[in-house]
Amino acid sequence: MFVGPSSSNQHSTIIYKQTILSMRKKSLMLLLGALSLPVWAGVPPLGGYFYGNMPAPTGWEWQSPDSVAYNKQQPHAWFFSFNNVEEARKVLPENSTLWQSLDGEWRFHWAKNPEERAKDFFKVDFDASAWDKVQVPMNWNVVGVQKDGTFKYGEPLYSNQRVIFQHSVAVGDWKGGVMRTPPQNWMTYKNRNEVGSYRRTFTVPADWKGKNIYINFDGVDSFFYLYINGHYVGFSKNSRNLAQFDITPYLNKKGENVVAVEVYRHSDGSFLESQDMFRLPGIFRNVALTAKPQVQVRDIKAIPDYDASYTDASLNISADVRNLSTKAAKGYTISYSLYENKLYSDDNTLVPGVTATATVGEVGKNGELTATTTLLAGNKVKPWSAEAPHRYTLVGELKDKKGNVVETFSTIVGFRKVEIKETAAKDDEFGLAGRYYYLNGKTIKMKGVNRHENNPSTGHYVTREQMEKEVFLMKRGNINHVRDCHYPDAPYWYYLCDKYGIYLEDEANIESHQYYYGQASLSHVPEFKNAHVARNMEMVHATVNHPSVVIWSLGNEAGPGKNFVECYNAIKAYDTSRPVQYERNNNIVDMGSNQYPSIGWTQGAATGKYDIKYPFHISEYAHSMGNAIGNLVDYWDAIESSNFIMGGAIWDWVDQAIYGYDAKTGERFWGYGGDFGDDNKPNDGMFCMNGVMRPDLTPKAQYFEVKKVYQNVGVKAVDLKKGKIEIFNKNYFEPLRYQIVWSLWKDGACVLDNQSLMGPKNIVGPREKQIYTLNYDYSQLEAGSEYFVKVQFLLGKDMPWAKKGYVQMEEQLRVKGAETAAPALAEQTKAEGNEVSYASENGAISVKGKDFAVKFDTKTGAISELTYGTQHVITDGNGPKLDAFRAPTDNDDGIGFPRAWFQKGLWDLQHRAIGAPTVLKKKDGSLQVSFTIESQGKEGCNQTYGNRDRNPESAYTFNKGVRELNEQDFKFTTTQIYTIYRDGSVEVQSAISASQNNVVLPRLGYVMKLPTAFKNFEYYGRGPVNNYADRKTGQFIERHQGVVGEQDIMLPKPQSMGNREEVRWCALTDASGNGAAFVADSVMSASALPWSQQQLAVAPHPYQLVKSDGTYLHLDAKVTGLGGASCGQGGPFQRDQVRSGNYSFGFAIRPVKAGNAAAVAKVSLTGEQPITITRDDAKGNVVLHTADSKRVMMYTVNGAKKAKVYSQPFNLHQGGKVTAWYKDAPAFKMNMEFKKIESVPLKIAFCSSFEPKEGDADNLIDNNANTYWHTMYSVTVANYPHWIDFDASDVKLMKGFTYMPRQDSSNGRVKEFEIYVSQDGKNWGTPVCKGSFKNNSAVQRVMFEKAVKARYIRFRAVSEQNGQDFASGAEFSLIAD
Repeated sequence: MFVGPSSSNQHSTIIYKQTILSMRKKSLMLLLGALSLPVWAGVPPLGGYFYGNMPAPTGWEWQSPDSVAYNKQQPHAWFFSFNNVEEARKVLPENSTLWQSLDGEWRFHWAKNPEERAKDFFKVDFDASAWDKVQVPMNWNVVGVQKDGTFKYGEPLYSNQRVIFQHSVAVGDWKGGVMRTPPQNWMTYKNRNEVGSYRRTFTVPADWKGKNIYINFDGVDSFFYLYINGHYVGFSKNSRNLAQFDITPYLNKKGENVVAVEVYRHSDGSFLESQDMFRLPGIFRNVALTAKPQVQVRDIKAIPDYDASYTDASLNISADVRNLSTKAAKGYTISYSLYENKLYSDDNTLVPGVTATATVGEVGKNGELTATTTLLAGNKVKPWSAEAPHRYTLVGELKDKKGNVVETFSTIVGFRKVEIKETAAKDDEFGLAGRYYYLNGKTIKMKGVNRHENNPSTGHYVTREQMEKEVFLMKRGNINHVRDCHYPDAPYWYYLCDKYGIYLEDEANIESHQYYYGQASLSHVPEFKNAHVARNMEMVHATVNHPSVVIWSLGNEAGPGKNFVECYNAIKAYDTSRPVQYERNNNIVDMGSNQYPSIGWTQGAATGKYDIKYPFHISEYAHSMGNAIGNLVDYWDAIESSNFIMGGAIWDWVDQAIYGYDAKTGERFWGYGGDFGDDNKPNDGMFCMNGVMRPDLTPKAQYFEVKKVYQNVGVKAVDLKKGKIEIFNKNYFEPLRYQIVWSLWKDGACVLDNQSLMGPKNIVGPREKQIYTLNYDYSQLEAGSEYFVKVQFLLGKDMPWAKKGYVQMEEQLRVKGAETAAPALAEQTKAEGNEVSYASENGAISVKGKDFAVKFDTKTGAISELTYGTQHVITDGNGPKLDAFRAPTDNDDGIGFPRAWFQKGLWDLQHRAIGAPTVLKKKDGSLQVSFTIESQGKEGCNQTYGNRDRNPESAYTFNKGVRELNEQDFKFTTTQIYTIYRDGSVEVQSAISASQNNVVLPRLGYVMKLPTAFKNFEYYGRGPVNNYADRKTGQFIERHQGVVGEQDIMLPKPQSMGNREEVRWCALTDASGNGAAFVADSVMSASALPWSQQQLAVAPHPYQLVKSDGTYLHLDAKVTGLGGASCGQGGPFQRDQVRSGNYSFGFAIRPVKAGNAAAVAKVSLTGEQPITITRDDAKGNVVLHTADSKRVMMYTVNGAKKAKVYSQPFNLHQGGKVTAWYKDAPAFKMNMEFKKIESVPLKIAFCSSFEPKEGDADNLIDNNANTYWHTMYSVTVANYPHWIDFDASDVKLMKGFTYMPRQDSSNGRVKEFEIYVSQDGKNWGTPVCKGSFKNNSAVQRVMFEKAVKARYIRFRAVSEQNGQDFASGAEFSLIAD
């Protein structure tokens, strides 16, 4: 009997070493017991599979990596035997009388380590009546989560790349096994290796007599022993492929049988299962019995093919026939017939005349051989693609020499041919020669996601209903591709993808990320070769017949070594019908791939000019962590510009979360890394929340962006004055069979709906473009309004995933803007004749008029109260104040933005009015109040929150490393001019500047808090789903309505959300429709939330948010985009960043009555606009700007007595104070002070590669030796050269440069370099300087032989001091005049 290893690290190591020494002896005994085994057909048996009649396990099995399984059947395709053809036509196992589910109630016992397991539980007479009853499939950690916050069967634990038992990154570390002592704060310190023991009984149907009976486990994590009626059967340790055992010898002749399964959380297999997911043990997929005759078809492979014209189809069929009887099997044949399935249906009909017969040679006792034939389908079948997934059911009948049917079986097939072909330019759609991926003779685009199996209630057990729901959500969202990350999925998933049309990359269950990619990688270790090959071949055998599987993947993030070469060779020996991909070593596979390339890199790769393996597939990109997926459209503009990149898969499909319960309140929440106990380590926090969908499969905002960017139609304006548009069908196989309608929108409201196109009557064919006319009269459109058209593609009939009329695709085009201004606010309110009065007292300026009152706080310069009639819109000093903070998104954190935001105190700006306010009564009856306001954080703090080994309840805080800020720290200076009109409208115009330029800010604008009664939010801008500057393609400019707190999509970790872009106006009203409208002077960003950004930042989960104390309205001049820096890609483009500098921004607050917001918003703002004073820090030139070009601006420098009329920029390189005012309004003066320019400032124009957060290119020019630029770690193909282009803003006489290597490490130090210069940043010519740096950390100063005049300079790193692919640097500066 097996005696479990001791929890003592020393003892377990001794046992392990003894195990290794005795392994050859054990293996010999196994082989002696295998003499009666069959001779396997076709492909030799997989290495590491052992067979025999051992009475009991010995203890070496789960810590012996080259032993993969014992008595486990060799892998085969997912197919089943049936009693007749009618059953077989239904394909699924539940339709077979030769299949019996063992899902359901089992008895279960949990032990936290092997010594405490129930050692005799497998014996027939063992009394398990006191054990818990559980439902299988299950993960015991999840089943054991209790509503009081405790854990009955251990804790769920999420880890990204680390295994969760003791290990270190060192060659041979694996030899220490899984029982070593980890840190005391790790979960596995107390639960060293959990064991789950399962028991149940079953009865074999009487009509199965004489057949061989198999038990089938679709998924057990991670290792298990199997017992039947007290007899040891065998073991398996690949958690995500079929483990099938022949249990015929162990069954009782009649009556009940007992099955006992002992599951270990950790085994040597766990070293290969370090995927980015919750680590959840248990029997988590289906368990079933199957029966087959003694002479049987053990495996079936059906590979479709087409001729060169893709019209003559065939099916190459190989069947492995096994004989388990006591005598030779002679004269057997296999007859094949083909049934056509109705599209998207399981109903099928016989395809007449398409049959084939294979002759089976003599199969000896315990023998096996392969019978092959070709089924010629010709033009009688339709091709399979994701656009039209035509399926066929292949039914086979194994017959004896008398023609009697011995076995009937079936499998789904689809006729499609995958190729990689060298293509001449003349044969390419884009006129580019290249090596491209083809399906059925067409290049295709895979618009995909990565998909983990996850359900917050059941863990890794996913029901069929959930799988179908996921496929339907994908089809609704125009997703046509899934990478099965990072393991083969449950078998039914492939059935659905075949049926509904999803291109799959099937990936082997291999990730040894814990050892990274150097010499410690298990990809180099011979002892793990068997496991690498077996995991790949088990996958390939299982899914080889599925037409949806169009790429094989050898695994993920598991090193580049020889073991993967063996995997590739094994696959190619069995299947050459699909290409093989592996993102960690493109050299050994058929096509290129990488993870998280920058958009700049992708744009370059799409030209076909990179030295990479084409065709290229981006296996992970657009990391969808939290509020995410900025710049998706930029990726796809590049991908769709050629055929070099065939597509990619977003990381990932659904947030991985497990439900937890608050121990105090019992509230349920979506738990992530660190949420399940103080020792819930090692974990990676929120890094599992990367889905396009939330954990419950409700969409995040990014789902709608994906749907829009992935849609297979393009609509663009041709001549909208004539209503002409172009429609481009992006499909490769199918015409646009949709109901196409268009609508006309005026100022955000639909004025013409459900219109038909005018033009060609024929349907737009694949890859075709056609011009259509929208029948509106441009001349009749109102000059004072803006108009858009929306073109929609509706389902013309019910589809499985959506009903008729569902908007599958759509586009919005701007017809015209407003050609004449809306009525001026001053003129509109002048006629009311109401007097506006004011009084100054007790530190406030009180303004009153008919039915309104507004009060200004002279200490802060802000509105402290605003009342319309009896309705208090602003109270308690909560009026608009400058704001530059947001609760950090995961992408913000990924690039390191929050560090500066917290240190600079942006989270707690204090506002101080400088000098006395200016009050001026205007001739039109309005009143102007002007303040100069200084805004600075009272305190700065350190941002310490992180995902690595997060503790329960941890989130952002504002109390770590607190320091008081002083005059030298970052601050804003704002000139604010309020205009109060006779009807109570209050216009705010501001000129905002900062003491430091080019600081990346999360936003810049105003925040105010309104009473909670104002919860109805209406706006005219992009929506209805929240959007950002780099994620707005899928949201259209219309009038939208929502309820604050309900209209937005709460994320599992609260963070900034709810923003709307290009907002013309918005309004907040109460239940009666009364409130206030907020009208932008052009467009603005806006959001209305029931919590402040500070409240969002400190909450670990939504249920921990404080009770709302008001409606927080943000009106912003600009909001920084999202980017994709939570993993790779990089932060938002500079165009989408808010960088400190000088901004002008204005809006008006107007009373709304009975929901008339749209009417009161139809105005032009007319209030006094401050003069903006800016300086170009490259040239030192000061520019004064006003929106009113007719007004004369005056200025002085350093208090000069004589003022000047501003006519052109003036130089202030030496610094000084500028005072400016309008000639006709000398009372309103604006001031700005500039420091002396000490150096030639540079800007980053382009960077070929950088590591987000840690290694941003801006670190080279931040005057901080402690930060550094570093090229991207995670891109497989990020080889030298690397380069950065700098912009000096103007032509300089360049004399040389300095380069400071990274100071804290020698990693990436540049050796050879080249310097180029350019006038336009596009044409670079030959190097003006070449050389090599010394290998040290000192500043390297290089002078050119001859000075050159240029604006741009390129630093090109050619090689690294130690031959690495990385490049880095701390500082770069230009020596120039």
